[in-house]
Amino acid sequence: MRGSSSAPTTRVIDVVEFLSNPGRRQQRFSDIVRELELTQATAHAILKTLTDRGWVSRDSVTKAFELGPALSLIAARVDAARAGLSVAREAVCRLVEATDMSASVVELAGSDLVLTAFERCEDSPIVPPMDERIPYAPPFGVAYAAWDTEDAQREWVQRAAADDAALARRLHDVLDETRKRGYDIDRMTPTIAQAAQLLGELSDVPRNVRGVIDRLRVEFAAVREMAAESGHSTWPVVTISAPVLDDTGHTRFLVAVHPLRPMSPSAIRTVGRHLLHETTRLSPA
Repeated sequence: MRGSSSAPTTRVIDVVEFLSNPGRRQQRFSDIVRELELTQATAHAILKTLTDRGWVSRDSVTKAFELGPALSLIAARVDAARAGLSVAREAVCRLVEATDMSASVVELAGSDLVLTAFERCEDSPIVPPMDERIPYAPPFGVAYAAWDTEDAQREWVQRAAADDAALARRLHDVLDETRKRGYDIDRMTPTIAQAAQLLGELSDVPRNVRGVIDRLRVEFAAVREMAAESGHSTWPVVTISAPVLDDTGHTRFLVAVHPLRPMSPSAIRTVGRHLLHETTRLSPA
């Protein structure tokens, strides 16, 4: 969404998210002030309002704060509105069984991609943090952008290509190829993916350096296509993902499989078929 954000609203959300993190069920006033770098006056005003509305409760003995009962009502309404995601979690479990690979549900939250469900296969080397956010910008989110609206696709491309028409065309070609295939194949190694994410988080840099960073991010996005054309019999595959579509034919959320291993083209196609079988079942007929 375009336009400037609201700093006061951001601080309120920061407090709610802080209290909702695992391991932080109860927090003292001083903890909230320190961790969120709020003034005591601001923290007091936010916590009083949230407490008055039932979003936050304060223990009468320890004086610590925790999420309140009003959020349970909101959570119940959210669960009802997002009933399709419970079905998606069942699909993720079937994918783990069919492929012997971990699988997940990925959603767009604002300008970030967020893992909202994850099922781990027994020999998976990683368990990603559920609150980790990845910027919705090249080289990330190809499967989401490929079926996003035209306006959203242009914005996704411009986040990396800026005013470089050649790079923009290259990214549009990546989206076209992904739509033809039906799913995205992320052939970046974990190290390249981490480097790309780090570059995406850099903000306070000179304009000339920003241009270099944007080009690097697009080059990372092209790694997957270069791998497909390299002629190698196998290539490390991090993620294979496909969209679940809404009634308009645009991305609602992603279902992804995480091989984290070298794969041959035929093995990728086999996983792709399992993935498309599940996402087709979840999308409107």
